[in-house]
Amino acid sequence: MGCVCGKEEIKEDEEVVPGAEDMSVWKIEQYLLNNPDFVDTHVRKNWDRYGFTQKDVLDRQKTLNEFLLSMVRSIFQDMVSMDTVIKKVMNFAQRLVDADRASLFLIDSKSGELYARIFDMGGGNGPSVVDADNSNMVSQISQEIRFKIGTGIAGRVALTGETLNIVDAYADPRFNRTVDQVTGYVTKTILCMPIFIRGSVMGVVQMVNKRMGEFNQNDVEAFETFAVYCGLALHHAKLYDKIRRSEQKFKVALDVLSYHNTCTEEEFETVRNDGPPTEAPEDFTQFSYVTLYVDDMKKIHYAVHMFIDLFGLSRFDLDSLYKFVITVKKNYRRVPYHNWAHGFTVAHCMYCILKKTSAFKPLEGLSLYVGCLCHDLDHRGRNNQFMLDTSSPLANIYTTSTLEHHHFNQTVAILQQVSQTFTGESP
Repeated sequence: MGCVCGKEEIKEDEEVVPGAEDMSVWKIEQYLLNNPDFVDTHVRKNWDRYGFTQKDVLDRQKTLNEFLLSMVRSIFQDMVSMDTVIKKVMNFAQRLVDADRASLFLIDSKSGELYARIFDMGGGNGPSVVDADNSNMVSQISQEIRFKIGTGIAGRVALTGETLNIVDAYADPRFNRTVDQVTGYVTKTILCMPIFIRGSVMGVVQMVNKRMGEFNQNDVEAFETFAVYCGLALHHAKLYDKIRRSEQKFKVALDVLSYHNTCTEEEFETVRNDGPPTEAPEDFTQFSYVTLYVDDMKKIHYAVHMFIDLFGLSRFDLDSLYKFVITVKKNYRRVPYHNWAHGFTVAHCMYCILKKTSAFKPLEGLSLYVGCLCHDLDHRGRNNQFMLDTSSPLANIYTTSTLEHHHFNQTVAILQQVSQTFTGESP
């Protein structure tokens, strides 16, 4: 009876379970059940034989557990950047297996390449950039390094998804000695492991030169556990980076849109040069007044006239009011019905209502008038059901009352842009 534990073999003549040669499997099981301390005693004896104790194993596992907890907390609470997660992963991976240097490479599935901005942590006077085979080094973090999947040791791991534990780097034909020759650094041992997410390799972690001896099975097993959490951490950091870039793109797009959809100084001057708001026709306060034949320029003046007639100018800035109305006009699309003319007509209807009643407070009347003027801003000429049926971006943002939510948000955005229009207004 013999078994291998670490590098030392238990000899056949060594009695592990007393009388085991004369016992059936069932009797051995019964012996172990009746002697629960046997396994613990035997394992402790062999731990001492191979130079480590139960405390060493527990301490190592505790260290791993503490880091994994720290990693999860960092990702789900702080939502750090990809570079921060990479540094953290490399730093702990290096300490976990007691390696001299650490590198991490991510896969670019579009180009079929491995790449990294931060690697070779631990060696020299700070992080430097080195490729998978030590074939390129750039001081500090000055550029991104890329190489084809399948190239070198890290490339091979990325291609096959298998762990490589190289005990003699110079004896492995896949290893490139270029940087060792240039820098004088001697690469001896390499532990290279894939990082999986959803069954696919998303990156490779590479440890170089274990400080004491070679990378052993304990290092591999601990590293495998670490790699699972490492993959989750990198995946979430990658998603966070993607979301953050999308947010920045959205802000840029919104800034461009606001610039082109806001009243320009030239447009404002053109309207203001026509003079003060035009006096409205005598029947303007009647519901029967037909707005259909009023040209767009006059609609702007009439909209300002209705505002002044209802609320006065003591608390409002006339120039800002004109800019607001011109901006509202620009944000109505040229669709057959839900256009600037329709918005003006509905606002005129509310004007007639407010002129004939004192039931509303000033702020309520102001809200009703502005709401009517802006109620169909940026209407696309389609109804809510069409938006839902075509899975439009608006329907994905607003699952109920899609266009109504959009009109409201457009109105708020314009009011924020022309911020002085209603300054000082209170109930």
